[in-house]
Amino acid sequence: MLAVPGAKQMIKSELVMRLAERYPHLYHRDVERIVSTVLDEIAAALAGGDRVELRGFGAFSVKVRPARQGRNPRTGEAVAVDEKRVPFFRTGKELRERLNNGSTGE
Repeated sequence: MLAVPGAKQMIKSELVMRLAERYPHLYHRDVERIVSTVLDEIAAALAGGDRVELRGFGAFSVKVRPARQGRNPRTGEAVAVDEKRVPFFRTGKELRERLNNGSTGE
């Protein structure tokens, strides 16, 4: 992962906390359940080979990396690397514009 100098990281519990603060009429446990459900559904869709698009935010998809010959960096010995399915995220236009214009949208 590329690190952006001065950028903060947010973990799931911090996202839940921020949403609970922003929407005080919702119980913390309900916000936690909503976030978990959304993330679980995205993961399940990707595992099933589907693409998930959140308009204005971005699209999640799965890319297949074919099997290849790799090298053990310590010994230089050839090693077979199996085919892999990896998650891929492409930002949406609106999110990209907010990032480049510095708008937080709040």
